[in-house]
Amino acid sequence: MKNPGTTTDIPDSWAPALAGFDRWLATRGMAERTRRAYGTDVGDLARWAEGQGAEPKQITYRVLRRYAAHLSSTEREGGRALSPQSVARKLASVRAFFRHLMERGEIAQNPADLVASPRKPRGLPKPLRVDEVAQLLDRIPARTPLELRDRALFEVAYSCGLRCEEIVNLDRDSIDFDSEQVRVFGKGSKTRLVPLGEPAGRALERYLSRGRPPLASDEREPALFISKSGRRLSPSDIRRRLRLWLQNAQLPGDASPHALRHSFATHLLEGGADLRAIQELLGHASVSTTQVYTRVESRRLRRLYEQSHPRA
Repeated sequence: MKNPGTTTDIPDSWAPALAGFDRWLATRGMAERTRRAYGTDVGDLARWAEGQGAEPKQITYRVLRRYAAHLSSTEREGGRALSPQSVARKLASVRAFFRHLMERGEIAQNPADLVASPRKPRGLPKPLRVDEVAQLLDRIPARTPLELRDRALFEVAYSCGLRCEEIVNLDRDSIDFDSEQVRVFGKGSKTRLVPLGEPAGRALERYLSRGRPPLASDEREPALFISKSGRRLSPSDIRRRLRLWLQNAQLPGDASPHALRHSFATHLLEGGADLRAIQELLGHASVSTTQVYTRVESRRLRRLYEQSHPRA
């Protein structure tokens, strides 16, 4: 599968640099899907820059400021301005591209370093309550192979706090029942071990003994969670099945698989878990990413204070 940076719609003056950028990202262990996203973002810059008569080495801070304004403008193709989150993501990709050129010695400084990204709104996570998670999981009957699979899948998602992509990437040998751990292949090609709760372990054992065999059309398929046709599930499959079971449990249907990950972290924090431990379990590279959960906890403590203190 080719990275978008190598396709024919990229200007000739930019194509070699984008191909080199993709190779550079690969050597840093970046997943193909992420590399494609970076290539798409820098490809957008390349096409815009061609209209400005600028090649990669000719891009300056002022040019990139105009590009950032272009991204936020309704005069873009399609007449729709990008959201602050999308602009920030594209500028992050551009920043990485020029950092690559710096490391190769092709430019002296990164022109994107001084281009400020728009402030991204930091919405608080919307976790499910403990009773809502129990309601969701307990309402999955676990009678048919697909029900057994879904019960095990969502038990593991909540028990281990996994990203959607991490769930679909689990293989049968990712589960160590003896040590009650799951080996997770996460972002940046990093592997971590996450404890597996007893309910999730029992659900997995039932799925592997009674649910997975009828679904498996090829015993050589390594994927842990498979579809009725025997293939590895996709993230969209998980989102679709979650909507089904949320509706079955009469819970808000807009909760995403990531809501289970948010719930995992929030419930650990409410139970007294250390923020550093939660960081390791979630696979966050920086504790600053995990600190968003402290805002959830602070809000809860404030509510308890107002309910309990006589002069709150």
